[in-house]
Order: sequence, then structure tokens, then C-alpha cells
Amino acid sequence: MAIGVYFSPKEMSAAKYDECINLLRKAGVGHPTGRVYHACFGSSTNLSVFDVWTSQAAFDKFGKTLTPILQQLGIDTGQPQVVPIHRVITRPKATAAKKRSPSKRAARRTAKKKR
Repeated sequence: MAIGVYFSPKEMSAAKYDECINLLRKAGVGHPTGRVYHACFGSSTNLSVFDVWTSQAAFDKFGKTLTPILQQLGIDTGQPQVVPIHRVITRPKATAAKKRSPSKRAARRTAKKKR
């Protein structure tokens, strides 16, 4: 079951958040398996984070890398709120035809006319 995880630290600056993200990338978990969505929001001196994960197990696995990094940076997230996700709605993926640029379509039409 998918879960939402909300972190609301007493204080997390944009600089600390960015440093955390860089350390996670260096640790090979910049885009961890099981994380569907990530948002960091708030003022530059007081940020919060909301993630959607495919399962508690996926989040727990990521936490083994995240927790020491947060401790190293002195970020106290407190106890995150974990809630079941009922539904995630995302934008549909564009079809291959929609992804083509107008210039490529025009070039194909011109090539067909020359045949």
C-alpha cells in the first residue's frame, strides 16, 4: 500500500536541505526505488517535505541512508507523519506523436511530397 510521509522539522533551511540532497545523490539514492513523488516547500529558512512511497518497506530502506545524513547535518525532523495514500493522480504521458516537434513533422511531410 502506498504511503505519504510528511516531515516538518522545527528548522530546516534551504542550504541544509540542498546539502542533504547532494549527500543523498553521492550515496546513490538521489532517486530512491519506491519514491513516487517528492516535494519540499515552505520559506527558505523553514522547509518541510512531503513524499509518496510505494510502501512502508521502500521508505524504511531509504531511511537507513537518510537518517545518518540528517544526523550529520544536525536536522531534527522529529517523528514523521505517515498516512495511507488513497490515490495519486499524475499527468498522463504524452503519446509519441505529441512528443515530436513541429519541425520534424514538417520535414517528414516535405520528404513525402518529394517522393
